Amino acid sequence: MEEILYLNELYDLYSGLLTQKQRQYFEDYYFHNLSYSEMSENYQVSRNAIFKQVHFTMKKLLEYERQIGLYAKNQKIKEIISTISDKSIQKQLEDLL
Repeated sequence: MEEILYLNELYDLYSGLLTQKQRQYFEDYYFHNLSYSEMSENYQVSRNAIFKQVHFTMKKLLEYERQIGLYAKNQKIKEIISTISDKSIQKQLEDLL
């Protein structure tokens, strides 16, 4: 479950770098909980092609994070924000994330 949440956050950060097909397959699998078989029927491609595309997209997201590091930076910023005592400033900074 934790891995799925992590992938969803990476998707939020990097989905703009993916193709339309990659976004569709990822969303169907992770957001709409469709099985590979259901997706295979919907897109009229083999189950194996769906499987490969979903896993390729997952690996791309992980690679983007490894190279760019937005998720890690956001986590670090959230930690710093939590140490700020002024709630108004804290809220303003959180809104920027």
